[in-house]
Amino acid sequence: MTRTRRTGRFGRPRGERGASAVEFALVVPLLLLFLFSIVSVSRAFQVQAALSGAAREAARDYAINDDVASARTRAVNAAGTSAVTLSTANISISPSSCATAGPGADVTVTITYTFQPTGSYAAGLAFPITGKALYRCGR
Repeated sequence: MTRTRRTGRFGRPRGERGASAVEFALVVPLLLLFLFSIVSVSRAFQVQAALSGAAREAARDYAINDDVASARTRAVNAAGTSAVTLSTANISISPSSCATAGPGADVTVTITYTFQPTGSYAAGLAFPITGKALYRCGR
């Protein structure tokens, strides 16, 4: 004798009604966490690229003009176009002068930035990101 299963309105066994809603409720938070993590990591890569670009701009400016203040301003402005707020304290430039270092010396600009991912899941997480550039002194 074959036994028939009792099904509900949509052809599912009556004991399994709402199972897909429960599965959905269990999986969605994990998927959202995964999605926001991808967004935060993407933003970190974008910040790192912006810092490298700002360091290149500052190194080029310093190598040509031999002015530390101008180079730091250039770096702050270049990073600001990518929504990265820098202060001049984040920027390290060496040597102190291209004129004293000689025409073949290299200018090194290092920018450090503390990146904080957005979102409540990041709860106080912060890590340093560095952009560095090297340019030869001289006009």
